Amino acid sequence: MNTNWKALKSGSDIRGLGVACGGGPLYLSDEVVGRIAAAFAEWLSIKTGRRQGLLSLSVGHDPRISSVRIKNAVINAAAGVGANVFDCGMSSTPAMFMTTLDLKCDGAIQITASHHPMDKNGLKFFTADGGLEGSDISDILQRAEKGGFSPVGGGNVKTVDYMKSYAERLKGIIRAGVSSADCEKPLSGFKIAVDAGNGAGGFYANDVLEPLGADISGSVFLEPDGTFPNHIPNPEDKTAMRFAAEATVGSGSDLGIIFDTDVDRAGCVAADGTEINRNRLAAVASYIALKDEPGAVIVTDSVTSDGLAKYIASIGGVHLRFKRGYKNIINKQTELVKSGVCCPLAIETSGHASFADNYFLDDGAYLMTKIIILAAKLKSEGKTLRDIISSLSIPAQEMEVRIKINSGDFKAAGERFIEGWAHFASARGYVEAADNHEGIRLSADGNINGWILARLSVHDPVIVVNAESDLPGGAVKMLKSLYDFAKTADDFDISSLAEIVGGS
Repeated sequence: MNTNWKALKSGSDIRGLGVACGGGPLYLSDEVVGRIAAAFAEWLSIKTGRRQGLLSLSVGHDPRISSVRIKNAVINAAAGVGANVFDCGMSSTPAMFMTTLDLKCDGAIQITASHHPMDKNGLKFFTADGGLEGSDISDILQRAEKGGFSPVGGGNVKTVDYMKSYAERLKGIIRAGVSSADCEKPLSGFKIAVDAGNGAGGFYANDVLEPLGADISGSVFLEPDGTFPNHIPNPEDKTAMRFAAEATVGSGSDLGIIFDTDVDRAGCVAADGTEINRNRLAAVASYIALKDEPGAVIVTDSVTSDGLAKYIASIGGVHLRFKRGYKNIINKQTELVKSGVCCPLAIETSGHASFADNYFLDDGAYLMTKIIILAAKLKSEGKTLRDIISSLSIPAQEMEVRIKINSGDFKAAGERFIEGWAHFASARGYVEAADNHEGIRLSADGNINGWILARLSVHDPVIVVNAESDLPGGAVKMLKSLYDFAKTADDFDISSLAEIVGGS
């Protein structure tokens, strides 16, 4: 078997190719995922102190074309080493975590590759403590590569429609949060357009909103389709957000909602088509969190704007800009809470949002449930979501560019690049930001009035650069300075950077 086990690790997930590719090193064949499932059961047995024959696992999947095949291989392998398995079928990733609480499962596996193309797939793992760490994934992959799992058999497999229970929980939260004379249908008179992108999120329109009285007639792409024929399910993607905005405005809806494939991320759209994702989404979520916990700390990822920092301060919060990566911000949030700091929210510009009152789980449906409750209240007051973030300043120019690292030891090469850029930029008046937690974040004043962040990608051999300026053209000026430095560095593909600044 020509499997590159280490390369299957993607942060705190496992990710590879789900569609047959001639047995390539990243192909998630039945044998590969079976060994991974057996390795997870072994890892879980050690963690819990329970024999594998007493373990219970839940398994769910998103709609991509290889998910059912991979799910079946996972279930067969887990049952083969004695685990009792709940087959949850089509599920959201957050729902699979909730099975560790509601179904008392020792562990859960979700088959998904989030917003990635249809030929990709992967596995996410949970215990009742939350998602696994990157070190846990390394351990599991090492066990899978070693193999040698003794067949035990005897594991039972039971089909469970857990998404029904999950939807009921969300409905209960909305009923409790929306003041309405109609307790059973508190969203009557409220029109909400859901764009599920043909992922797993269609249940939210059909099983949560419509039963509560909402008009969902403006919704689009609710039917799961693993080829994603309409647009990539990704709240950060411009095309996806355009579809969601058009559906919202075209149907005259009060609110639009868009989910990623496995519903752990989300974004929304105001009635007038204003896209509420990235910094705007973080602002709305911060408003919700700080209404209940004034003066609390809000953790965000490293690429959030200066305008968001000012907004959080203006509504009484303390902003902590931390590292990119949803596990990084969630871990920082839980660390703060354990130390006695009030931190109700950690949110990444990608749409991952963890509320402390929801088990520190990044759940797009829970985030939208919170926003719907707020939007319903605002509507009764003649206001909209736009009203509460009207003071959020939006940069005149913001850009992202990805520089591919061609060196074999890409991490070391990337770190040298970033260090060299920091020296180059400081000699030209750039100043390192005080809240620098990854890569190098530099501020530039004068005729730029902005910042530029260069960091290593969480998953790929890439340097990701974000630039933001309050002045038109300011971000390009900063990228031009970076280009002047990057021309002197070897082993980097700077063509994307050259295209932006007009270099050669």
